[in-house]
Amino acid sequence: MSQVLQAAKAYFLLTKPNVWWLLAFTGAAGIVAASNGLPNPSTFVPSLLSIVLGVAGTEATSNYMERSLDSVMKRTARRVLPRGLITPEWKALAFGLALMAASLILALSINWMAFVFMFTGMFNYLVMYVLWAKRRTPLNIIIGSYAGGAPLMAGYTSVSFWPTAEAWILAALIVLWIPPHIWSLALIYREDYKKAHIPMLPVVASEATAIRCISSTTILSVLFTFLLYVLYPAKYGLIYLAAAVLSGAAIAFPAAALMFNPTRRVAYILFKLTSPQLFIIMLAVMLDNLF
Repeated sequence: MSQVLQAAKAYFLLTKPNVWWLLAFTGAAGIVAASNGLPNPSTFVPSLLSIVLGVAGTEATSNYMERSLDSVMKRTARRVLPRGLITPEWKALAFGLALMAASLILALSINWMAFVFMFTGMFNYLVMYVLWAKRRTPLNIIIGSYAGGAPLMAGYTSVSFWPTAEAWILAALIVLWIPPHIWSLALIYREDYKKAHIPMLPVVASEATAIRCISSTTILSVLFTFLLYVLYPAKYGLIYLAAAVLSGAAIAFPAAALMFNPTRRVAYILFKLTSPQLFIIMLAVMLDNLF
């Protein structure tokens, strides 16, 4: 592989594509939901591009900010910066900030409300979560969960300008999805987080308490998915209902099983199923609005 391709791959991996693709997909769902059908390409393309650049740039910047922490943890030691694939390291920060700046400029060209949600999402994640809460409180995930719903809100308001109750419910689906997703991962790598002195809930609480929190928040997030069907039956019909039932069952069962069989294997199954569950819900949101 040529040096150019190796460098391009390193910078691409710096953005954590396995993380931002799903956030970008929720942003696309927000655009479609606000459009009540096929969105206008002149709005859809710049809005989605702004969201992609924003979430990718934010993840790249967080990779720089957490580079020393990543080198300590076994789970993250193979990331780009701990491996020394980008040198000097300030180039990674410059790359992340450049993507974020491009995202905000694009968002502002659409409307200032989309800009507000992109900016506050970045601030919540990088400042409130990464810099402050992550190493200080077991509520870190709760404090940083706003950032998860911000891309959807940015996409929605790029069409509607003012956020509606529907928009807040859609964003809340993501916010409620985050704790069981992250806590189940932290339960699997409990010793890793403990070694890095990160007070995730499974680290500071007993295993039984952590499992109860993971299971209860999973069930809560599943129940909340049905709110759209109840409040907007004319808009969210059988496609959405089927998606909510099937995907909800897929994570509710391992969450319940975790209560009786608190093993890493069950926690891993739950963690692996949470991302497909959110994807299916957001796909159903788009399908019910498009058809």
